[in-house]
Amino acid sequence: LKILKKISRQIPGLKTETSSGFYYPKKGFGQITRGLAEHAVEAGTDLKLNAAVEKIFREGNQVTGLLFTQEGQTTRVETDAVWSTLPISLAVRMMDPPPPANVLEAASHIKYRGMILIYLILETDQFSEYDAHYFPELSVPISRMSEPKNYSASTEPKNRTILCAELPCDPATEWQVSDEALGQHMCQWLESIGLPVTVPVVRTETRRLNFAYPVYDREFETHFDVMDTWLSSLEGFLTYGRQGLFAHDNTHHAMLMAYAACECLDADGTFNKDLWAEHRIAFEEHVVED
Repeated sequence: LKILKKISRQIPGLKTETSSGFYYPKKGFGQITRGLAEHAVEAGTDLKLNAAVEKIFREGNQVTGLLFTQEGQTTRVETDAVWSTLPISLAVRMMDPPPPANVLEAASHIKYRGMILIYLILETDQFSEYDAHYFPELSVPISRMSEPKNYSASTEPKNRTILCAELPCDPATEWQVSDEALGQHMCQWLESIGLPVTVPVVRTETRRLNFAYPVYDREFETHFDVMDTWLSSLEGFLTYGRQGLFAHDNTHHAMLMAYAACECLDADGTFNKDLWAEHRIAFEEHVVED
């Protein structure tokens, strides 16, 4: 009954201004992260964008620094604390010197599902009145398609809208398809289920994410615990966030983890591991909301 009630509120004619249960930033979802970044910089953060972490250094069980590359230049930073939202298996493999063999073995068994975001830019004000479509059928490879313009009360820009399709995939085998070909495939998939694109396509753009979803096979908990236990033994190292804790969480869950981590950091720089352990237990109660 609860599901039927929720669906009925989205039916044309019954949908009201209060039907949706969330707010959407005026300038899109990225406005949230831009706002966080701006305030962080104002507070003294040295923010490094388009930088790739290469190694995390340690001496025994103490973190001592990291190595990153930015614009072709490699930089080593000496530090006694590293907080990481990297995929946990990637963080393990970056350790220098390497962790014990059983920890590396566990990392090799942890898998993530990649994703290609396909953006179809259309020459029309609106493609559909719905903000999102879900595709459970096997004949359509995309899992969800959203029309960001429909999340907002604004009608701008005129004669333009964007469809964003989420294509779960394996980067090792499916990464080579061009943007143009993906756009054509997307139109074919939509037409096959009765949602044909009948307006001009301005262009197609993509964003490719190597680590989108954790893959929960039957053995993942065992392998995760091996990595998590070893990383937790390191002084100064913290793994958290969606990828760092191998948790299929929402954005607000990930942000809550960050606030919790900050709560565990004392004024003298000491990290309260007991309090963090309590937060970790609370994180297990997170439920994905959609």
